Amino acid sequence: MLYRENGQFKTSYQADQQIFPIAQDRLGVLLLIAFAFVGVPFLVDEYMFRAILIPFLILSLASLGVNLLVGYCGQITLGAGAFMAVGAYAGYNFLIRVPDMPVLGAILLGGVSAAAVGIVFGVPSLRVRGLYLAVATLAAQFFWDWAFLRIKWFTNDSSSGSVSVANLDVFGVEISSPLSKYLFCLTVLVVLSLAAKNLVRATIGRQWMAIRDMDVAAAVIGIRPMYAKLTAFAVSSFYVGVAGALWGFVHLGSWEPAAFSVDRSFQLLFMVIIGGLGSIMGSFFGAAFIVILPIFLNQILPVFGAIFGVEISTATVSHFEIMIFGSLIVFFLIVEPHGLARLWSTGKEKLRLWPFPH
Repeated sequence: MLYRENGQFKTSYQADQQIFPIAQDRLGVLLLIAFAFVGVPFLVDEYMFRAILIPFLILSLASLGVNLLVGYCGQITLGAGAFMAVGAYAGYNFLIRVPDMPVLGAILLGGVSAAAVGIVFGVPSLRVRGLYLAVATLAAQFFWDWAFLRIKWFTNDSSSGSVSVANLDVFGVEISSPLSKYLFCLTVLVVLSLAAKNLVRATIGRQWMAIRDMDVAAAVIGIRPMYAKLTAFAVSSFYVGVAGALWGFVHLGSWEPAAFSVDRSFQLLFMVIIGGLGSIMGSFFGAAFIVILPIFLNQILPVFGAIFGVEISTATVSHFEIMIFGSLIVFFLIVEPHGLARLWSTGKEKLRLWPFPH
């Protein structure tokens, strides 16, 4: 009975159009953010920061960027890994080639560079759609994989092909410990998530959704398909590029092009599909599912092997992980094609109606 809208009257357009119109939602989100900033650092050890929380935050941001393009604008992409790589390598080159370049500035400029590349590779969306567009974006993945591997300028003439960053600091605060990395990634994620939530509620977000539902009808009512599609590619690529820079700078520290292979692109697309297309919350659900499930399977499968007296090798665990992971993806697509976010919204609706039958 606590989750009700009774007595919550809106007396202005601003109050009626706020992000979380229900007071319980606003309080819940504020408490969750406060707990993430204040409570988690006291409850989590270094392993949890490095293996789960930091990857979850960065991949949530990347998944959010892909969802803006795929879920809200309906433009299929298989090149998100390439845009992560562009953000990482562009940020690295800004950091080492521009004197006194701050780390945060390099990360944001990496996102801007990814947005520019996203606009270029988003041009085919003006003429093709569906599978053909997916193949066109997949071409971006293979092109940038080749470019970062063969063109030595991107890696500052590194003989090994890998690059590394060190001594990171933001506004005089050193970003070196797992806690500082976690707080930095969390701050970036909260700010950009709030911006994304406002974007999809604004005029440009409504244009994206109109293009997604029926682009011909959208053009008839005055929406410019070229503007809507290219802005979707630009904003999505910016988010994915910032996530790529964070992945390289904060999580990995040292990386090579294989860190942003086509597997990463499929992983991000799976996050969006499992979490829920066209849902900001679904991006977080999908990232949590992808990050936590492999770790859980790696921990639980040897236990089952010991119970049944069967020795399970590391290679076998890896194969079982892939099979179980694929089976769960198919299961979710069949049982709930709208993703985990739909289950979340259904649960909220039942709370608002319980115990009434309607």
